[in-house]
Amino acid sequence: MEIQEAYKHKMTAQLREWNAEISLLDAKVENASVDMEIKRAQALHELRAKQHAASVKLQELEKSSGAAWEQVKETADIIWDDLKSGIADARAKFK
Repeated sequence: MEIQEAYKHKMTAQLREWNAEISLLDAKVENASVDMEIKRAQALHELRAKQHAASVKLQELEKSSGAAWEQVKETADIIWDDLKSGIADARAKFK
């Protein structure tokens, strides 16, 4: 009977240890999820800022002409490419 009790005690202790491990893993997953949500929110915030910059630059393009238009267009192309790559990066990360 003593062996059976020792075995039950061992199994109970092991189960408690595994429960603690599972709880720790669960907390890590939850923390990772929160970290991922923060990163996604930051990425979306950055994309919104780039989107706003592109909109502002588009308005400048609409008002520009001649040599000024060429300068604004060059800057607009850079902003546009930056926004385009930012959206592609976010799309890949959020899958």
